[in-house]
Amino acid sequence: MLASGNEAPVAPKAARMGLPRARMPHASVLLLATIVAIFSLVPLGFIGWVTYDVGWDTVKALVFRPRVGELLVNTVLLETITIPLSIALAVTLAWLTERTDIPFARLWAWLAIAPLAVPAFVHSYAWVSLLPGMRGLQSGVFISVIAYYPFLYLPVAAALRRLDPAIEDAAASLGLNPWRVFFRAVLPQLRLAICGGSLLIGLHLLSEYGLFVMIRFDTFATAIVDQFQSSYNSPASNMLGGVLVACCLFLLGFEVLVRGNERYARVGTGSPRPTDRRRLGWFMLPAILLPVALAVLTLGVPLVTLGRWLYLGGAEIWRIEVGSAFLQTIVLAIVGGVLATIAAAPMAWLSVRAPGRFQRVLEACHYYVGSLPGVVVALALVTITVRLVLPLYQTFATLLVAYVMLFLPRAMVGLRASIAQAPVELERAAMGLGRTPGQAVRQITMRLAAPGAAASVALAALGITNELTATLMLSPNGVDTLATKFWSLTSEIDYVSAAPYAFMMVVLSLPLTLMLYTQSKRTAGQ
Repeated sequence: MLASGNEAPVAPKAARMGLPRARMPHASVLLLATIVAIFSLVPLGFIGWVTYDVGWDTVKALVFRPRVGELLVNTVLLETITIPLSIALAVTLAWLTERTDIPFARLWAWLAIAPLAVPAFVHSYAWVSLLPGMRGLQSGVFISVIAYYPFLYLPVAAALRRLDPAIEDAAASLGLNPWRVFFRAVLPQLRLAICGGSLLIGLHLLSEYGLFVMIRFDTFATAIVDQFQSSYNSPASNMLGGVLVACCLFLLGFEVLVRGNERYARVGTGSPRPTDRRRLGWFMLPAILLPVALAVLTLGVPLVTLGRWLYLGGAEIWRIEVGSAFLQTIVLAIVGGVLATIAAAPMAWLSVRAPGRFQRVLEACHYYVGSLPGVVVALALVTITVRLVLPLYQTFATLLVAYVMLFLPRAMVGLRASIAQAPVELERAAMGLGRTPGQAVRQITMRLAAPGAAASVALAALGITNELTATLMLSPNGVDTLATKFWSLTSEIDYVSAAPYAFMMVVLSLPLTLMLYTQSKRTAGQ
């Protein structure tokens, strides 16, 4: 029935019922995030089941012993030294490349991300080859910093590009000198990026195996793998995995405490002018030496070592198996990266739009699994598939599930930072114009967060390219990735034959690092 011209238009049903469309889709997103969290708890449930199975007396004997204390001290020292050094290095380098007139800033910015293309265990072997005496904590800290600082540089540099220069102008107009402007007006706005990157580095330090084995530095990860190799599915290794989970939960709690609940988005574009780059003056030469030295340490040494291996091997080391491993690695990296990002999206949205105690618990479930060595996650999946769903044993599906679990933290960090910078007012405006909550999130927020999502895919794909232990245990028969072939050959002391696989890992990872750099630029509208 048509309304007459004098009749008021009938209000939409949503408006007559109290505007339910204005509600954010917390329930459905919470359900999706809960499902992902439950899957993430599988390794923890496996450790709990083993703990219950062996009994409390055995647990006390295996956990409360001097060896565990030694590993805990090593892990704490590694974390407390490496993370602050990485923060200082990444923030300094990001400031130089994004806020000063340093020559070739774009080149140094890309070279700062490029070390992600070199697997951590290749970094370690390159330095051990150069300096055979590298051992212990200091060597572990040194290699960890040069291998992992890009995880901090990337979000910090992206945040610096998006900061409103008017805030710094206001601080300077109040009489603050440049140093005080940085520490009081700029650094607090980098807190989310620093916390996310630091958490990522901390989780990698907890779970890294190959890097520390080569320099003979004992951590929980190396001890767990040693236990598994000596006694398959031993209670001792599972108890060490439980201690490692406790370390991860502590790290997550500390990150939540430091991060806080401050808002980092703004409505509008802020000041339309670009940020003024500060003149370095007499400090130009020392400033240039920093990115040059880092490029030599992070890229020069590994590439020279690989070049020597390739030269010694000649053309005959390039076998058909190299091409097969390369193609299989590409497929697994792309599919696994996309799946990990999709799985992380609900929790990333909730952590920004609806933070709360239960949401923080779900977020911890997403993050903790990233601290576990791949061998613990793999063993849990092997046990479940063998006992419950045997047809899934050693299939691509099980391997991809392991990848999603292991690299959820990488996907979470990039997505969370991008969603945090997408104003919630735009979602509400879209719903006010008739969009459903789901449509508002997909069409507004996720489009604005697309650069961060692409970066998350690239970060997860980088991790999958270099993943070792879970791939060894879960991959179907006949499937070899570049990382597993490289590791098996180096374990046989055949470093020459391993060189092509290491080189192809770098070749495959370099475009992904370039993608990370490009997407971080797009995030800032550059």
